[in-house]
Amino acid sequence: MKIAEKANRIFNESIRKYHETDSVYQPIDNPYPKDSLEHLLYLKNWIDTVQWHLEDIIRDPNIEPEKALEIKRWIDKSNQERTDVVEYIDSWFLNYFKDVKPKPDAKINTESPAWALDRLSILALKIYHMNEERKRTDLSPAKKKEVEEKYNILLEQQKDLSTAIDELLEDIARGEKYMKVYKQMKMYNDPDLNPVLYGKKK
Repeated sequence: MKIAEKANRIFNESIRKYHETDSVYQPIDNPYPKDSLEHLLYLKNWIDTVQWHLEDIIRDPNIEPEKALEIKRWIDKSNQERTDVVEYIDSWFLNYFKDVKPKPDAKINTESPAWALDRLSILALKIYHMNEERKRTDLSPAKKKEVEEKYNILLEQQKDLSTAIDELLEDIARGEKYMKVYKQMKMYNDPDLNPVLYGKKK
């Protein structure tokens, strides 16, 4: 199962589609069937891509305070959605591997497949935007050299992470590793667990 290659292709497809309009307000147009892994991967990267640009917008030193608050709350909502989709992807893998019996000496990985794919999605965005910087003609020679070096490192990271993801999935398929997924249990969006929110109820 070469999932990483498929994921990279879908992430790049999502990033290209976003930049056709380059607006955080554009609606997603997910081309994949709803119950498919491809649908989840596209959704995951679309959320990441929109949030990437929200993070740029909020760093504008001239942003109006009301606009900054709107964007900050949007980013908070996006973080929750991102976590939810990662958990949906892990649920997909848990179902896919449900008939695999782990070997007695099977080991657990430091992160689940979906959280590794989360990092791969962010890497795709870094590569896209670093490549955009490579195209600039106003950079000094020193800065251009720095950008080129960073771009090459990102490509190497993508290759290494892709290999590691595929190897992890192969190990799970052979029963040599097993999945154990913990929900993130985020507290800041829970009105019963965030002291600022539940304090207002009193």
